[in-house]
Amino acid sequence: MHPYVVEQFTDAEEAVLRRYFTNLEGPVFALVNLPEVVKGALFARYSRSSKSLRRLFLDEFVGDLDLTGDASVDATVGMDRADDLYQKIFYEYGDDSVAQLGGVHLACEQASNILTKVLERGRIMSYLEQSTRYLGYDRRLENGLYRYYRDHDVLESRLGARYVGEMDRMFDTYAKLLPRLTEFLTKKFPKTPDDTDFVYRQAIRAKALDAVRGLLPASSLSNLGIYASGQAYEALLLRMRAHSLPEVRQYSQMMLDELRKVIPSFLKRIDVAERGVAWTNYLRESRGATHDVLESLFDDLTTVEPEEQVRLISYDPDGEDRVLEAIVFANSSLSHADAAVHVATLNHDQRSTLMAAYVGERKNRRHRPGRAFERTDYRFELVTDYGAFRDLQRHRLLTIEWQPLTVDLGYDIPDVIIEAGLASAYEESLARSAEFFYDIRDEFPEQAQYTVALAFRIRYVMQMNAREAMHLIELRSGPQGHPSYRRVAQEMARLIGETAGHNAIAGAMTYVDFSDTDLERLEAERAAERNRAKKDF
Repeated sequence: MHPYVVEQFTDAEEAVLRRYFTNLEGPVFALVNLPEVVKGALFARYSRSSKSLRRLFLDEFVGDLDLTGDASVDATVGMDRADDLYQKIFYEYGDDSVAQLGGVHLACEQASNILTKVLERGRIMSYLEQSTRYLGYDRRLENGLYRYYRDHDVLESRLGARYVGEMDRMFDTYAKLLPRLTEFLTKKFPKTPDDTDFVYRQAIRAKALDAVRGLLPASSLSNLGIYASGQAYEALLLRMRAHSLPEVRQYSQMMLDELRKVIPSFLKRIDVAERGVAWTNYLRESRGATHDVLESLFDDLTTVEPEEQVRLISYDPDGEDRVLEAIVFANSSLSHADAAVHVATLNHDQRSTLMAAYVGERKNRRHRPGRAFERTDYRFELVTDYGAFRDLQRHRLLTIEWQPLTVDLGYDIPDVIIEAGLASAYEESLARSAEFFYDIRDEFPEQAQYTVALAFRIRYVMQMNAREAMHLIELRSGPQGHPSYRRVAQEMARLIGETAGHNAIAGAMTYVDFSDTDLERLEAERAAERNRAKKDF
C-alpha cells in the first residue's frame, strides 16, 4: 500500500507546474526555474497553510508571476547537460568544495512528526515546517482520511485495523474538543474594540490549537520546506539510510530521486560502495553495536520521572572569566595565556564594565554580542511534552540528543483544558494512546512511536554556548510562544543566573520575557495587522 495521497491537477495546471516542480505526483519534489525570493516566499506561506506547496503555488502565486518565458521548460525531465558540466568541474576542483555551493529548495510533504525531527537535524540547513497553531488537524486529506502516517508493515499486520481505529479516535477527539475550547475561549477573552475580527479570531484559534495539539499522535503528517547545499543533503541522506524507522529510509530514497534531477553530481557518492554505502553501514553498525554493549553492561536502562523538568547538568563555574578572556584576546595583541592573566587582575566593577561594554546597548533581541559569548556553554537535561520538544529541536546550531518517544514519562494537560472542563475527554484519549503503545511496542518497537500523543513527555539534552542560549531563551520566552516552551526558556535563564552563577551573562539577556500571557498570539497578530495596513497604504 502506498501511504501517500497523490494530488490531482487539471491539464492546464500540470502544464504550469511542470515548469517549476520536479514531479507532480509524489510527496517530495524540488523547486526550480523560480526566483529565489519567490521560492522563499512560497516556503514562508507554506508553513501557515493547509495546502500542499504545488496547490499553494497555483492558488496564490501564479497570478503574480510572468510565466511567458518559461512555456517551453519542463523541470521533470532532469538536467543532463548541467550534470556533464559539473562532472568536469568536480574532476578539477574536488567534489566537497563544489558541493557546498549549489543549493536546492526541496518540499517534503506528508511526513510524520517522527520523520520531521530527522529531517530537521542537520546543522547547515534551513527549514520551515507547517505550524500546528495555524493548521487545524480536523481537516482531512483529499482522499477523506485524517492526516496521519500509515506504515505499511503495521497495516499489513494483525494490528493494522486497530492502528487505523485508534488513530482515527485520537483525531476524532481533537476535532470534537477544538470547537468546544474555541467557544470557551471566546467567552473567557471577549473581543476588544481595538482589535479587528480577523486579529481576534486568529489569536483565539491559535490558543485553542496550542491547547489541543497534545491530542495529536506523533504519526500526524506535516509539510516541510528545506533549503540546503548538495553536501548538506548528502550527509542527511546518509544518516536517513541508516535509520531504524522504515518511513525514514523510504523517504530518503524519494528525496534522492528528486535531488538527482537538480544536483545529480553532488550526490553520486551516496551509492558508491566504498564511500556512501560504507558510510551508511558504519552508522548503522556502530549504533547497533552500542545498543548491544549497553544491554550487556547494564540490567536497567530506564529512568522514570513523571514530571516536567529542566536541569542544568553541566557548566563551567568560571565561564564568565572565559568570556572575558575571549573579549580581551580578540581586542588586543595578547596571547591567550596573557589575556587570562590580565582578566585575573580585574576587580568586580572592572569586570562588569568590560562585559557591559562588549554587550553594548541592545535595542532589540537580534542585537547580540559577538563570539566571545561562545567561550562558555551549558548542558541542560529536559523532560517536556513532545510538542515543546518539536519546537525546541529546530535550534540546529546547538547540540541536541533525544531518546525514543514513549509514554513512560507521563503527559501534560494544558491548564486551559482543565479550566474549560475538557480534561476528562483529553485524558481518556491519552490513556488509549498509552494502552495501544504498550500493545504494539513488542511487535513494532520503532513504529510504536507513531501512536504516542504529543502531550506525552520525552527526555532530551541540549548543549549550547552562551550566545546561542541568549538567542534561544529570548526567542522562546516571548509572549507569542507556546506556554510549554516558554516555561523551558524562562527556567533556563534562571538556572544560568542562579545555578551557574553567571549573573553577567544572564543579565545581558535583557529580552527574556517572564510575563504571564493569556492570548499568546494576540500581540503578534496585532503587529501583523499593522504591517499589512502599512503595506496597503
